[in-house]
Amino acid sequence: MHSSATLVAVVAVLIAEQAAQSLGALRRFDWLVEWRRYVDGLSDANGGWNGRAGMLLIVGLPVLLIGLLQVALRHSLWGFPAFVFAVLLLFYCWGPRNLDQDVEAIVDAPDAQRKRDAAAHLLQADAASALDGHLLVEGVFAGALRRWFGPLFWFLLLGPAGALLYRIGALLGGDAAHADMPSAQRDGARWLLAVLDWPVAQLMTLALALAANFDAVFGAWRDWHAGGARLDTGFLGAAARASVDIEIADDDTDVPDGNALAAMPALLELRDAMSLVWRMLLLWLAVLALFVIAHFVG
Repeated sequence: MHSSATLVAVVAVLIAEQAAQSLGALRRFDWLVEWRRYVDGLSDANGGWNGRAGMLLIVGLPVLLIGLLQVALRHSLWGFPAFVFAVLLLFYCWGPRNLDQDVEAIVDAPDAQRKRDAAAHLLQADAASALDGHLLVEGVFAGALRRWFGPLFWFLLLGPAGALLYRIGALLGGDAAHADMPSAQRDGARWLLAVLDWPVAQLMTLALALAANFDAVFGAWRDWHAGGARLDTGFLGAAARASVDIEIADDDTDVPDGNALAAMPALLELRDAMSLVWRMLLLWLAVLALFVIAHFVG
């Protein structure tokens, strides 16, 4: 798919995500649970599929089928079926939950307990500590990684098959529906997710440095890597916290005393984190648009 069609597909998915949020209910992955359990059943029968070989089958077969369909549609009817297919797959692999809705649920909750409950939903953690500002910032950026930038990066790199690869990896590596996986498969899924997340988080950190305070982001990134190279994305959370702290300190905007944001400073950090991930996403789209322009000029 040409770069211009790719850009249009991404914009179409973003518009659909914001304008028709109810469509998010179509993102059902029950089939993945059943498919994994079927492979687990093969493991029980012969013991040969309970490790990374099983993970390769669970992940590889659906991605291979989508990849073959992606190739088959490439040259039919001037690429229009391939474009529609790409839009549908990217939308399916986006999310699954709407990040803006999760953040708005925290801000708009009528009392502190409901804010903590909503924050626990965002963080997938215990509600008792859910209103800590830094945890909320990390939750927003982790959500942006898994819901937006991860599927987008792999879609840009490999097309619809790449978006599905990332979504399957994210679900197997972190979703509670797959908590009953054999330990060897779980380790393989977490390793796969770390591999898929790492380049995306690096590019997100670069975008954050360009969209916010470069020195603060680079300093946090450098400090995180001072202990050596690690295949995890902790540097993204560290850079996000540093950037939000700088922006909050420099923010001269007066918040009315009766506003919930004034009563809970953590919500200021949450709001700023959400603003930052949107600026990063727009920066990614701007870079993609530059590739499109360069293609036409070339």
